[in-house]
Amino acid sequence: MTTVLLPQPSLGVGDPFGQAKSSDDSSTTGTVHSWDISTGVDGPGTRFVTFLSGCPLRCLYCQNPDTWLRSNGTPMSVDDVLTEAAKYVPFIRAAGGGATISGGEPMQQPQFATSLLEGFQGLGLSTALDTSGYLGRLASDRLLAATDLVLLDIKAGQPETYRRLTSRELRPTLDFATKLAKRGKRVWLRYVLVPGLTDAIEEIGAVAGFAGGLGNIERVDVLPFHTLGQSKWEALNRRFVLADTPTPTAEQVEEARDVFRAAGLTAY
Repeated sequence: MTTVLLPQPSLGVGDPFGQAKSSDDSSTTGTVHSWDISTGVDGPGTRFVTFLSGCPLRCLYCQNPDTWLRSNGTPMSVDDVLTEAAKYVPFIRAAGGGATISGGEPMQQPQFATSLLEGFQGLGLSTALDTSGYLGRLASDRLLAATDLVLLDIKAGQPETYRRLTSRELRPTLDFATKLAKRGKRVWLRYVLVPGLTDAIEEIGAVAGFAGGLGNIERVDVLPFHTLGQSKWEALNRRFVLADTPTPTAEQVEEARDVFRAAGLTAY
């Protein structure tokens, strides 16, 4: 995996919810944190992954808190990003991959994200949108038409837990998931298993029961919590409150997968 971090301003705390103040969303330019070539974690095959800056959530386990603020991104045009991606198209196609837009939260820059997705399709690449769904109300028909696959992170099944984990409300994500189901959009659901926070059977069961009724969830990935992003929190002078939380055991991960399987879903 090769990650290219773009030149960025100093990492300040800034606006506590990372709203853009320096520029509005544009269909031709946006703020990009970095790009990456990855395999197996950002959609099928090898992917060109573009990480956009800005996110309205404050997830306690976030491994990229340096993407929260739009001001920490580098201004780039759609053509800038596509020119970089085009260098890898033959390799990506041969590896059965495509292009993924992640973040941050891509839908904090919905017009820019739409233009990127359309541009990637123009390069002959399949597209994926990695999102929490919290800003799903901003997903236009045009954006969804340019998205072949949605990687949807449902972070908790109970509103109280979701609020504690993200500082936001669960309902917008569920509404977006329902919208995707009505359109028959392909979805891979991701669920981060955090001991003591999202590992309760009733928590997992709430997500599984909801997802099992949608009809468009191709797979569920249960992702074990880890502390690999802790150093980024420290660089931002932020306290990583889950520093002492253990990684779930293989048995705990498999038990969580079984809850999703019991709801008729394919879980990994």
